Amino acid sequence: MPDSLLPLLTSVNRADCIDFLESKMKAEVDNRFGGKSEMTELGKDYICMQLSAQTSWQMKVLPVNDSVRVICTVSTACAPACDSTVRFYTSDWKSLPASSFIVLPAMDDFFNRPDSLQSQLFETSRRSADIPLVKVLLNKENTELTVQPVFDYMVKETAEKLKPFLRRPIVYEWKDGSFQKKTVLL
Repeated sequence: MPDSLLPLLTSVNRADCIDFLESKMKAEVDNRFGGKSEMTELGKDYICMQLSAQTSWQMKVLPVNDSVRVICTVSTACAPACDSTVRFYTSDWKSLPASSFIVLPAMDDFFNRPDSLQSQLFETSRRSADIPLVKVLLNKENTELTVQPVFDYMVKETAEKLKPFLRRPIVYEWKDGSFQKKTVLL
């Protein structure tokens, strides 16, 4: 992996984390800013790093076909509201367009439209959710990816008014070389 993808850690830091975890030790290292970074998970196709108190990074290797794999990374920064960025790479770390592998949900995809009795409350509250922040999580056990909206930047009372209209987080499943929305049975 090129150092430019995780500039906070040197290649030695990353190798040390792997060695520590394989030795059943806490995989914590001093990063380039003098803070602590920790590899919290390491699997055959998955890595999770807590780069700082506010940032995390996940990586998953996903099959496109029998011989081709892509690397999906999720970077999340929380300051204090969290927002994630999803990126894709070839197995030799050449950047690929994310749009070839996933179409992330629009903010309206996270809401159930109310009946006419509650529509005014919904519309007023929904307009306050004007910053489309999402937290994305890769599943270490399978090829699912979960996207949930983040409303931590909103006034607490307004965010509470939106809760009755929220759907469950949106789950994607890796199929045929891309993430596809998983059908949820209610």
